[in-house]
Amino acid sequence: MHNDLLELLSGDVLEEEVELTMAELCLVCQVPEARVLELVDEGIVEPCGQEPARWRFQGISVRRVHRALRLERDLGVNLAGAALAMDLMDELEQLRERLRRLEG
Repeated sequence: MHNDLLELLSGDVLEEEVELTMAELCLVCQVPEARVLELVDEGIVEPCGQEPARWRFQGISVRRVHRALRLERDLGVNLAGAALAMDLMDELEQLRERLRRLEG
């Protein structure tokens, strides 16, 4: 089961309908729970639910965790900087999409 989940979620395309528990997100991203809590605190990933034991994460969280860890590892950016960079990248992506729609 875990290998199937890991294979499914390690691909590039994740549907928004996919929901992961904290344990599944940790497994797929190969990070400890404490690291996910730090990412949540910085707003990099946003769980649904009231307490960590009941949190659910959208499939896109896998990509966001990987992206934040890459920024941290490759550029030496702290998590607050990674959160800011990711917000700016998301905004840029939205603006590009809007421009494509207006041009097309």
